[in-house]
Amino acid sequence: MPHVNAKVTAVAATAPGMSAAATALPRKWEGVDSVLERMVLRACLDQAPERRRVRQAFKDVQLNIDHCLFKAQYNDIRTTESYELNSRGVEIFSKCWFLENRRIKAIVCLCHGYGDTCTFFLDGIARKIASAGYGVFALDYPGFGLSEGLHGYIPSFDTLVDDVAETFAKVKGNPDYSGLPSFLFGQSMGGAVALKIHFKQPNEWNGAVLVAPMCKISDDVVPAWPVQQVLIFLAKLLPKEKLVPQKDLAELAFKEEEKREQTSYNVIAYKDKPRLRTALEMLRTTQEIESRLEEVSLPIIILHGGADLVTDPAVSKDLYEKAKTSDKTLRLYNDAHHSILEGEPDEVIFQVLDDITSWLDQHSVKEVSS
Repeated sequence: MPHVNAKVTAVAATAPGMSAAATALPRKWEGVDSVLERMVLRACLDQAPERRRVRQAFKDVQLNIDHCLFKAQYNDIRTTESYELNSRGVEIFSKCWFLENRRIKAIVCLCHGYGDTCTFFLDGIARKIASAGYGVFALDYPGFGLSEGLHGYIPSFDTLVDDVAETFAKVKGNPDYSGLPSFLFGQSMGGAVALKIHFKQPNEWNGAVLVAPMCKISDDVVPAWPVQQVLIFLAKLLPKEKLVPQKDLAELAFKEEEKREQTSYNVIAYKDKPRLRTALEMLRTTQEIESRLEEVSLPIIILHGGADLVTDPAVSKDLYEKAKTSDKTLRLYNDAHHSILEGEPDEVIFQVLDDITSWLDQHSVKEVSS
């Protein structure tokens, strides 16, 4: 299938008070069948069955957009997808990537960012890491992507972390991976998930890769203090309502305009205003993590764009300085925005990926030899 032109044309006028996601709809993707386009744009993504239907119909389009993560060719990468009920009875979607007919060096468990799924840009990131000899494993959090739950709703961040830790424990418990080093990989909100897993399991991981971790939400994104107090009150009454004011995160996160436009192809991503309880849980989580940076004791590499306006790079510097581990690395990419693995020039994206795989190589050899 030829690469899809990423140009997106808005065909609706903007009405006052509409969310960022709503103002962009309906959209027209050049080269996409009009029947498919209408089906996707009219879908209500609140529940998982419809998100799964939309993704199944649109996935060939997604994987053929003209983005370096999808154009890169890696030989002999096998992927598997599965659905499984967890201990809470929630059906979780998970995916893994690995090289066929080769023993993997280590396990890398990916935690995706807010609103995201492991089936879009993260798929390209996972393929790159898997091509370096790693078994890569990821899931969609409850309420996100293809997993069960109300779209974009986090009633409890701690419960979300427990669900992720449970899925990863099953991976690590597989006899085929016995004795292999295991690493957490967290991007943006996923960085907070990874750190919370580490706090719960301080001795169970050999290291963590933290990409623009959500240790603190930037002041440019967080509502003003008086607005926060109103939202905290409303969250008790209307936890699922989409009332939290938010800037266009894609505008803030992606440096290159063409790559920013390509985020519209991530059709099952959550793009509406944050739900009240979700926003409150994320705010409380960042406040907790910021107060516990000294507890980080495992080897870490932190990678952050110096011009990030979504998560605060200054707190990544604090994490590097305060973490009690002696094995820590900080990579700051000057002038790079939040989405350093998706929204920067191609050479920057692959530089970051190479920095990650080099760090994993060094620490996998270290763990095996010790």
